[in-house]
Amino acid sequence: MNIGAQIELQKEVCSKYGANYTPSPLNLKVGVSESVKSGEVPLNGFRHPAEKETTGWFFYAGEEMSTDDQFFKALHVIHLQEWCPKVVKFLGLPPGWRFLLADGYEDVWFDKSLLKPS
Repeated sequence: MNIGAQIELQKEVCSKYGANYTPSPLNLKVGVSESVKSGEVPLNGFRHPAEKETTGWFFYAGEEMSTDDQFFKALHVIHLQEWCPKVVKFLGLPPGWRFLLADGYEDVWFDKSLLKPS
């Protein structure tokens, strides 16, 4: 899918859930666990406010998120299409939003706790 089509899909997702479109530029980074690439389910995504060269997005697969400092690897947004194309349509959701995907299941919601400083 080309970049223009991806952006349109992201805007559609934002509209569906009543969220303001907030781009995730291709040159910025996300945090992603190795389990995402392996296709494990469920697939979880959440967005904190952006910092430095990041979008604020984090993705992991499986029931539990590890607390290990090495759990999330930095990956440029442009590489998500090959790592996990399922997450690309959610990249326009602003900070404070989450999603969970499993076989035939999609849940998207706002979580204000993501906006609190850690």
